[in-house]
Amino acid sequence: MEYRINRRTGDKIGVIGMGTAYIPEADEKEFAATLEYVFEQGVNYYDLATADGCSFPAFGSAFAGVRDKVFYQIHFGADYSRGEYGWTTKADEIRRSVEWQLKNLKTDYIDYAFIHCIDELSDWGKYRTGGALDYLLEMKKAGVARHIGLSSHDPATAQAVLDTGLVDMLMFSINPGYDYSHGDYANGSAEERMRLYRRCERDGIGISVMKAFSGGQLLNEKTSPFGKALTPRQCIRYALDKPGVLTVLPGIRNREDARGLLGYFGAAEEEKDYSVISSLTPADAAGKCVYCNHCQPCPAGIDVGAVNKYYDLARIGDELAADHYKNLSKTASDCIGCGHCNRRCPFHADQVGRMKEIAAYFGK
Repeated sequence: MEYRINRRTGDKIGVIGMGTAYIPEADEKEFAATLEYVFEQGVNYYDLATADGCSFPAFGSAFAGVRDKVFYQIHFGADYSRGEYGWTTKADEIRRSVEWQLKNLKTDYIDYAFIHCIDELSDWGKYRTGGALDYLLEMKKAGVARHIGLSSHDPATAQAVLDTGLVDMLMFSINPGYDYSHGDYANGSAEERMRLYRRCERDGIGISVMKAFSGGQLLNEKTSPFGKALTPRQCIRYALDKPGVLTVLPGIRNREDARGLLGYFGAAEEEKDYSVISSLTPADAAGKCVYCNHCQPCPAGIDVGAVNKYYDLARIGDELAADHYKNLSKTASDCIGCGHCNRRCPFHADQVGRMKEIAAYFGK
């Protein structure tokens, strides 16, 4: 397992976590064995917007003895009063659901208490004025909710909630289909979505990624907008390359699923290369660096993706970006102008020109 730090909370989070939409399909024995396996492999971050209420007692039984070693995302708005998942912004329903979840998880605290699935400003208005937000803040003041998160599929709405300064973690749908305007939750342009990711990086807000495979559509040649099936490893790498992202939360059905997904760490770089997505690059993303590092290896030893990322972040006010840039072993000023990166960039970015621009910006 590899880990990244949430700068706002200090939590060390595995870059592959676990979504729980599909695990209720497993029988009780397989469910327990899967949780034991992923924990042993270093998975420490779990999203509990699960499909069925049976997940909570299963997690409670599996992790009660190691509760301090795992992080739970619990959603204030996911309602399990009927056994299966439901969505609500009503404060009384949220209170009952959260109390029930805590009891069945055998825990008295929540690592990340999420404002759940706010995709429209009208929903955010109801959440704020109807008592749901007050209840969440009450739990935060009491120390039950340690940190506040937000789950959303819409960049504009997410930005509005982030403006409150309350959010330490954002759960967002990130995959190349959505980012490039294909799929059910492809809200916002490529540039709007990238602005959200960069803001999170700048402000230290971690991103946990949902729908990394677009509900499986990207993994099937017949449904992939790229005319070719992507692999889970390509999708995971794509998400992890985005600014602000700490962890990807694929849905896991059983141990076989888990082994396949966690094989990401031993996979060759070629298996993670997602440059095929350049076939659908939208107009607002064409010619821009997406930090994929398909241009590597640079003959001058420059990490072209990192140089571009720190430049983009510095320009939007990330105070740490300049320091990160200057700490690179090779910077834009080391570019020899050979054009290797330009020839290899699947998104047709003029990296040689960018290196000159970036070197001038940072003063060397």
